[in-house]
Amino acid sequence: MPEENIKREVWLRGPVDGIPALLQPVAHALLQAREEVSALMINFPEIFLWVKPGGMASPAFHLQHLTGILDRLFTYARGEALNASQLTYLANEGKEPEKECSVNSLVEKFSDQVDIAITQLSNTSEAILTEPRGVGRAQIPSTVIGLLTHAAEHTMRHVGQLLVTVRLLEN
Repeated sequence: MPEENIKREVWLRGPVDGIPALLQPVAHALLQAREEVSALMINFPEIFLWVKPGGMASPAFHLQHLTGILDRLFTYARGEALNASQLTYLANEGKEPEKECSVNSLVEKFSDQVDIAITQLSNTSEAILTEPRGVGRAQIPSTVIGLLTHAAEHTMRHVGQLLVTVRLLEN
């Protein structure tokens, strides 16, 4: 198969336009996560969305958490505290909502959150990356780059967990 026909991972496709050089790995990881989640969840049976195989977290939890963690960590990176809506979202992660919640809607919310994160990365100056930032109510010390990097690695960790959970449920 010719090389141009092989879809490369995001990090091998070159720099993401508009993203500062030091934040390219974060952008690459988030864009890769979105591609993998979108591909993984195509035709995933709705009936399995809230199933917890062997007591593991459900696919729905992982999809909710992927969206929520990006929102929260990027909020801290801006030097802001979580608002009431974010705290409510956090409290409800993993709980089946009363209103309809579909695979597609959860994947779309994650995709939208990746877009928001990419926009924030494009607006983040490399000059502030080592500035201190507090995490949570306890204001545990971190930095802008620490939070953005953790957002990328935490996202990819949950993508891996989602992959395993989905494969177990589909077999």
